[in-house]
Amino acid sequence: MKITGEMLIGATAVRGSDATLRAFDPARNADLEPVFGGGGAAEVARACELAEAAFEPYRRAPLETRAQFLEAIADNIVGLGDALIERAHAESALPKARLEGERARTIGQLRLFASLVREGRWLDATLDSAQPDRKPLPRPDLRLQKIPVGPVAVFGASNFPLAFSVAGGDTVSAFAAGCPVVVKSHPAHLGTSELVGRAIQKAVADSGLPEGVFSLVVGAGNAIGEALVAHPAIRSVGFTGSRRGGLALLDIASKRPEPIPVFAEMSSVNPLFALPGALAVRGDALATAFVDSVTLGVGQFCTSPGLVIAVEGPHLQEFIDAASAALDKKGAQTMLTAGIAAAYADGIEQRDATGVARMATGASTDAACSALPALYQANAEQFLTTPQLQDEIFGPTSLIVVCADEDEMIKVARRLEGQLTATLHLEGDDFPLAKRLIPVLERKVGRILANGFPTGVEVSYAMVHGGPYPATSDSRSTSVGALAIERFLRPVCYQDLPAALLPQSLADDNPLNLWRLRDGELGPN
Repeated sequence: MKITGEMLIGATAVRGSDATLRAFDPARNADLEPVFGGGGAAEVARACELAEAAFEPYRRAPLETRAQFLEAIADNIVGLGDALIERAHAESALPKARLEGERARTIGQLRLFASLVREGRWLDATLDSAQPDRKPLPRPDLRLQKIPVGPVAVFGASNFPLAFSVAGGDTVSAFAAGCPVVVKSHPAHLGTSELVGRAIQKAVADSGLPEGVFSLVVGAGNAIGEALVAHPAIRSVGFTGSRRGGLALLDIASKRPEPIPVFAEMSSVNPLFALPGALAVRGDALATAFVDSVTLGVGQFCTSPGLVIAVEGPHLQEFIDAASAALDKKGAQTMLTAGIAAAYADGIEQRDATGVARMATGASTDAACSALPALYQANAEQFLTTPQLQDEIFGPTSLIVVCADEDEMIKVARRLEGQLTATLHLEGDDFPLAKRLIPVLERKVGRILANGFPTGVEVSYAMVHGGPYPATSDSRSTSVGALAIERFLRPVCYQDLPAALLPQSLADDNPLNLWRLRDGELGPN
């Protein structure tokens, strides 16, 4: 499939005339063909109008139609073949094997949500029968289901050109909920985005759905994204990126005549608690695995462990020495974009300025747009009195915080900002301390791990990839896994509605064969 540099507005391909953009190869430090035409407010308005027109027929389409649509997208992405991997590799410098795994994850989450749509449990169909003889007042017939909120704006992420982009978790969960989607392409993945966008566009047409179910807009600067969030047809926003970017979208959404929710994943340092027993038993191995996790993908994961918290002692010093030695051997690697590389360098400069000790620096190379790994150490007092040490530095770096005792470790945990994850490395002797930490961490994070590393996020029913601010703008949901559909649904109650007017999910004979909560009993009733 040829990349043309066009936007996809419903069923049409449109070349924007507001700006010109080029994708960039960070490994070769060179622009990529073709030139893309950037759009503006007119293209955004057309995409949003089409999405609004598509909403009613799409949300009322049979669940099987919606499920088959998601499966068609998955099949079309598979059909793109090696061309998709080659282009994503050129635009991101990510290894082809990593991108092949990311493609598999993207396809897997499409199929997961197709299965979820068919199950229908997300409708939360609930029936409370009328009790006309109840005293002192009768109870009416009450029935509840969840409905889609309306058209959704999605912003592609920089670090996952497939799984968090045009056909990523935000888009797929919105489609599953019954919401049309307008995606704003990430400027670093213009060609990859167009290829995937055309796969979705074809699935829309082949499924017989209204063209406005999907659009892909491209633009230079922030104006096109701001116009998208401000458009009255948009009813919710999915975003993965910086805290500054997420807060800017929240500000726009909150100032609309009718404010809308923004589900923004923004900033996390993912603390790793290395408890004394674990350090005593396997400190050296833990240090090596920790450094591998910090530098994996050049540290460009939202779940990269940017903070280690431990109690001082000889085993901790052995861990620090081993981690420093391992990191010293890691070379600089190419980052996703020149802008991300520059932001990493600035973050390292600011951390050096705080006065914390730099324990190790990776082996330098001349790679373009590169990042040199760095490991720092601070005591708990420095950490608690220097707020910027909690700031995320997006790249291959981490900070070890040395606590005087277990009580100080608990104090540090209580002062943490909201995070996506927290990890406990522990042995049996550490369980009493872990039992003190877990209630604190439950209030701070969306996922608690034991004896692992947070840089793998499973797409499943139980996964939570979210957390309290500033990890996300809304800690009540997740951007990965089946629960992500909840972001784009809202409940509606129907009181004493005639049977002929009830939605199928709430009809007495249960024509969709759903599991429902009827008078407090859950089953296929």
